[in-house]
Amino acid sequence: MRKLLIISPYFPPSNAADMQRIRTSLPYFEKFGWAAEVVCVNPKFSDLTKDKLLLHSVPKNIKIHLVNAFSKKITSKFGLGSIAIRSLLFYKNYVDRLLKKEKFDLIYFSTTQFPICILGKHWKEKFNIPYVIDMQDPWHSNYYQNKPKNERPKKYWFSYRLNKYLEPIALKSVDGLISVTKHYVDDLFQRYPIIKNVPFAIVPFGVNETDFKIADQYIQNQVIDLKDHKINIIYTGAVGDIMKESISFLCKTLAYLRQEQIHLYKKLHFYFIGTSYAPDNEGKATVLPIAKNHKVEDCVTERVTRIGYFDSLYLLKKANALMILGSDETSYNPSKIYTYISASKPLISIFKLDSPAVSAIENSGAGSVIKYTENGAMQKLISAFEQIIDHIPQVINRNSNHLKSYSAEKLTKKQCELFNQVIK
Repeated sequence: MRKLLIISPYFPPSNAADMQRIRTSLPYFEKFGWAAEVVCVNPKFSDLTKDKLLLHSVPKNIKIHLVNAFSKKITSKFGLGSIAIRSLLFYKNYVDRLLKKEKFDLIYFSTTQFPICILGKHWKEKFNIPYVIDMQDPWHSNYYQNKPKNERPKKYWFSYRLNKYLEPIALKSVDGLISVTKHYVDDLFQRYPIIKNVPFAIVPFGVNETDFKIADQYIQNQVIDLKDHKINIIYTGAVGDIMKESISFLCKTLAYLRQEQIHLYKKLHFYFIGTSYAPDNEGKATVLPIAKNHKVEDCVTERVTRIGYFDSLYLLKKANALMILGSDETSYNPSKIYTYISASKPLISIFKLDSPAVSAIENSGAGSVIKYTENGAMQKLISAFEQIIDHIPQVINRNSNHLKSYSAEKLTKKQCELFNQVIK
C-alpha cells in the first residue's frame, strides 16, 4: 500500500468548498492502493462556518494531523488574513518532522489556499518526495487587471503580486496536476513550458450519495423559510463580481416579466444562500443590489452568511427548482454541478458561453442551459420558468449512468491513476 500525504488547510468541521474533493475521496483512496493521511490547520484558527456533521463523512481510520496558525487577530493588523500565509511556517516545521520519521510516496495539495503549495518544492528537495497540485481554481490570474478598482477584491494589489511570485516556485517543480478543467492546465503549460510533459488529469468534483442520507438523518428543520404558493428556486454558494453578468441577465429577465407577464413573475421566488466566504456579519450582499437596480428585489432573497453543508443539501431537496450561475470566464466549472443533479430537481443554469459545465448538465438530462450572450436567451429562460411551473411537483429522471461516472468513488480512482503515473 502506497502512502499519500494530503495537504488541505481547511478540513471538517470547517465548511469550505475547497476541501470537498478530499472529504468525499477519503473513503476510497485505500480501495485504489493508497493509504491517505491529512495535514490540516486546527479548525480553531479558521473563521469559516463550522459544520460538525461533516465529520460524520470522514472515515474513522484516517489519520488527521493538525497544525497551528498565527492568529488572524494579530496578522490582520498587517493585512495578512489568509490561512495559507498564517499557517505556512507551522506546516513547514510540522511536516518536516513528520517526513523525517515516516515515509510517504507522494504529497498531494488539494486546496485553493495556493501559497501553501510552495512547500512542495521544499519537501521534494529535502526528502525526495514528488508532489501533485489540484488546480480547483486559477492561482495567478490577470482577470482583474483591466477591471475598475472598485470591482477588484480587497488587497488585490498585494495578492496579485504575491501570487505572481509564488506560483512559479510551486509549479516549475511540480510532478503532476489535477484540475477541474483543461483550460487551467493549458494556461499553466503555456506559462511554464518546463512542465508541459508532467502527467495531468481532468477531474471534476464528484458527488457522494451518502451525503444526502446524512442530511436526511440529521437535519430536521430548514434554515430558510420557503414561501408558500411560490415556485422556490435556490442557489447555494459564493457569488462575486465574476458572476455579475449572469445575475444581471437573470434580473433583467425578471424585470421584463414584471412588466409584461406579471402573473408569471408573481409565481417565482429566488434564494441565494451563503453568497460570501467572509466571516459571519462581515460579508456584503452581491445579488440584492443588482435586483434592486432592476426593481425585482421583491422576488429575491439573499442570505450572505454561509449555512452548514448538510443544511444546504436538505434545502436543495425542499426546493421546487435549482439554479446554477456561471461566471464571465469561459473556463469556469462549478463544483456543485453533480450535487445539484443528484438532488433530482429541475435545474436552470445560466452561462456566458460553453463551459465544461454545459455539456455535463445537458448530458445528465437535469434541466435547461441558458447562454445569455446568444440571441433569444431571455425567451429561453422564460420558457424554462414556464416549464417548471407547469410540471410542479416534479422529480427529474436523471441519466443515472452518466451520473455514476461522476461519483466520488469513480473520481477518486482517476486521482489515484494519476498518482500512479507520477510515482512511476
